Amino acid sequence: MINPNEVNSLIRLLDDPDGEIFEHVYSKLLSYGAEAISYLESAFEQAFDPILQERIANLVHEIQFGNLKNDLKLWNQSGAFDLLQGILIINRYQYPDLDEQKVINQIEAIKRDIWVQMMNEASPKEQIKLINHVFYNIYGFSGNTANHLDPQNSYLSQVLETKKGNQISLAIIYSIVAQKLDIPVYGVNLPQHFILAYLDESRQSEFESGILFYINAFNKGFLFGRRDVDMFLKQLNLKFDKQFYEPCSNTDIIKRVIRNLISAYENLGSVDKVRELNELLGIMESNKSTI
Repeated sequence: MINPNEVNSLIRLLDDPDGEIFEHVYSKLLSYGAEAISYLESAFEQAFDPILQERIANLVHEIQFGNLKNDLKLWNQSGAFDLLQGILIINRYQYPDLDEQKVINQIEAIKRDIWVQMMNEASPKEQIKLINHVFYNIYGFSGNTANHLDPQNSYLSQVLETKKGNQISLAIIYSIVAQKLDIPVYGVNLPQHFILAYLDESRQSEFESGILFYINAFNKGFLFGRRDVDMFLKQLNLKFDKQFYEPCSNTDIIKRVIRNLISAYENLGSVDKVRELNELLGIMESNKSTI
């Protein structure tokens, strides 16, 4: 436990004009980690000095960003099994104080509304038709075509609130819900687009890998086949590559979300955010999943 009096005394020294004292105080408060945040936030509300407010805000962000990096590293090194957990960690970058249980409950509500209507003997295409009905018609999810480069399109909590997202964020929610219903829908890392595959090795299919069909979550769950992927790659002048047709790992999905955010913030000229997100991408690329 940290000493409240000591923490508050240190916070009061954050606006000290002596650079050496400031550096020492800043480092000491940083070492307290998350425990210091409530004291810092309280001091921020009471501060009138803009320099002190800025220094407190920077310190809170640095503590939270450090925690986020540790969480992401641990998630990746532990095998990156839970996609929802991974995307919630990324969500924390912009929304560190978010009640994550609320997000989990929103996902569960979508799952429950599909499950109530799901027939036991539904064929794969009937299952997807039902998911599409609930996801797009009842909940009103759609692709954000008007403001496609908005970074908010990549934050799960915002997509669940506004019902608008980009290709990958809509596909992530769609696949998480489907997998919670034991429907084998997984992400496919197609260049310039992100799609979903229905994977069932027990059924006859035109694919070697047991993929029955593909789903475009950005376009209201539109179903299509392998030839459409062939045509898309041909338009991009890309040669055949197995990874463009088959499910990718959760690690690849999170890396793509981070790259989308980097691109969005570059577009906005947010240099600090681009630098920090590149740090997160570095964590994902240097700490390879063991799976």
